[in-house]
Amino acid sequence: MTQTEQRWLTRDVVGLALNRFLSDFGHEAGTAVLPLFLTLLGAPPFALGLIEALSDGLSSAFKLIGGWIGDRVQDRRGFAAVAYALTGITTGAYALASTWVGVLAARTVGWAGRGFRSPLHDALLADAVPSEARGRAFGLDEAADTLGAIGGPAVALLLVTAFAAGESALGVFQLIFVLGMLPGILAAASILFLVRERSDRVVSPRSFRAALSALPPRFRRYLIGIAIFGAGDFSHTLLILYAVTAFTPSMGAESANSLAVLLYTIHNVFYAAGAYPFGWLADRIGKRTMLIAAYCLAVLMNLLLVGTPSAVVVVALIFILGGVVYAAQQALERAIAADLVEESVRSTGFGALAAVNGVGDFISSLVVGALWTLFSPSVAFGYSLLMTALGTVAIGYALQRAR
Repeated sequence: MTQTEQRWLTRDVVGLALNRFLSDFGHEAGTAVLPLFLTLLGAPPFALGLIEALSDGLSSAFKLIGGWIGDRVQDRRGFAAVAYALTGITTGAYALASTWVGVLAARTVGWAGRGFRSPLHDALLADAVPSEARGRAFGLDEAADTLGAIGGPAVALLLVTAFAAGESALGVFQLIFVLGMLPGILAAASILFLVRERSDRVVSPRSFRAALSALPPRFRRYLIGIAIFGAGDFSHTLLILYAVTAFTPSMGAESANSLAVLLYTIHNVFYAAGAYPFGWLADRIGKRTMLIAAYCLAVLMNLLLVGTPSAVVVVALIFILGGVVYAAQQALERAIAADLVEESVRSTGFGALAAVNGVGDFISSLVVGALWTLFSPSVAFGYSLLMTALGTVAIGYALQRAR
């Protein structure tokens, strides 16, 4: 291990990466079977959409609150640990629900904790490494998160495949929820026992409004670019629907479904495998350069989608591009934010970034889905192409001379 690696790959960085892996492993295992569980409870079709909409909305609000509180308290670890434990416990609480309303209550509380903890985690990570190593640190952190998001549903799928049949399905889903609670609690423990808080950190007494006002102009321009890009950066689960639609006429519904799921798995593999290499490269040639390059790949992906391809090779390339874009975007947006915001409002800055991304995800998926339904996929992805291109230009302007 080189001297540079020893400087940034510390116990704190490893503890935070383990924290992300465990937390996502637990709650994503529960999320993977939640729609099936709701069906067994007799929930109407709109119930899942309502649960996800309210949960995501509350999560975005608590990202701002958590970020602000993170700048006002000396020990951010305790607050983060409680929030991580809350998400884990509420995942286990799904098993106690007898109606979809009970799932709604547990999910909204858990996702409030998920939103609250996000900026605290990122602020702790930013403080743990020097600026020149933040690309690698956030890349490793994102890779750990993605591996958890892949591993949790994979284990849930194995349990469902092995044991769920007929009347036993409900019991298997409840078991998955209870098991999913344990990694969430371990995630809280990893922050408490592995991560150290800087004793010399200055605590900010600013009010919520004053903290937001203290965010530097350059960072606000950065957020505007993120917001524009995010308004076209739809959820990549829509790619599954696109692949099924494109492949069904030539190979039938069953084969199309299987191939679409396989391609999405490949997408996630590139997402998980690419986060750290992108961060490593960004530390050497510049975070701005690498983020703009990732945004350009998103523009290319949408350009290909506008042509509504049906060839397997082209659609596979689109999925791979999507995974690569996510890998760079999720790691570098946070690493750059850490460089742009001073320490006294850094947690607030992370909260603002997370909230902007959350709102962008909601708007983009809603608009792309509506345009697809009302007009055509090419119109929907044409909108996404326009917004991601404008966002790339805006980010380039906001990050002039930034490294």
